[in-house]
Amino acid sequence: MNRGWNAISFALVTILLLGASASHAEEKVDPYALPKECAVREGYIAVTGGRVWYQKVGSGDATPLLTLHGGPGFGHDYLQPIGRLCRERPVIFYDQLGSGKSERPKDDRLWRIERFVEELGQVRAALGLKRVHILGQSWGTMLLTDYMLTKPDGVASVIFSDPAISMPQWVKDSQRLRSELPAETQATLDRHEKLGSTNCYEYQAAVNEYYKRHVCRLAIYPDVLERAFAGIGESVYVTMNGPNEFSVTGNLKDYDRVGRLKEIAHPSMFICGRYDEGTPEATEIYHRALPGSEMVVMENSSHMPMLEEPDKYLEVVREFIGKNDQAH
Repeated sequence: MNRGWNAISFALVTILLLGASASHAEEKVDPYALPKECAVREGYIAVTGGRVWYQKVGSGDATPLLTLHGGPGFGHDYLQPIGRLCRERPVIFYDQLGSGKSERPKDDRLWRIERFVEELGQVRAALGLKRVHILGQSWGTMLLTDYMLTKPDGVASVIFSDPAISMPQWVKDSQRLRSELPAETQATLDRHEKLGSTNCYEYQAAVNEYYKRHVCRLAIYPDVLERAFAGIGESVYVTMNGPNEFSVTGNLKDYDRVGRLKEIAHPSMFICGRYDEGTPEATEIYHRALPGSEMVVMENSSHMPMLEEPDKYLEVVREFIGKNDQAH
């Protein structure tokens, strides 16, 4: 009897230990966190108009990946999942002037694409990025496009993520997506835009319905995205874009570089989400306009696939830059 009980006890303990081990093994790694083993260096760089904050994650001799966040005026935070590539190569983030942790000068004349292109060159020079892959997201694809049109040296490859290469096309698509919102939501947007009361809660709640469909479809926004929203440089966004994603009244309203994409002779890839406000249809136009480029559609994402499908997104980016490490 005693031996039987001991055997049962041993079996129960074994099951519990195995269960705990399996549970521990099944714990998911935070898909948004930077790996703890990667070295992190942060600081500030003097650029035209002020100082910008940067972060370099990882080390080694592999060609670094430089990221360009969206907005304009958003911070880098939501791109943090890309930092998981630091085990393989250095990954560099920076907050463009006027956003995130960078200085915020009170001079709206600074908020023009030419100055941001100049800033990008200054960041590369300060960090000694003689050879680099560059990934731009959303507004960052405009910045990347205009930077590449200056024919910079040392760029191994470029990635246009959730692209906005033509603002007329963007506005056309956003109006179509807006027309697919519930009738009540559309009526709320129309009413407050006519009244000029777009800062009220009801209007912002209606805008959020658009965002939930076409900006980020996650039920709960991760901290990295909340931080990016909290750190937005409103004056940059309003000056260059306008009040929201489908009311483009800023100095980028006529931006269109589709006809010049063919001038970019570097390995290039376009990424977008199936429900992206930078729509697959628009992305296809850009892809066809850049000879030899690749295109990937993330089927379960909208405008932020690095958050919505982080593992697949990293796989796509890793494969592309890996095979182009020796290009150019």
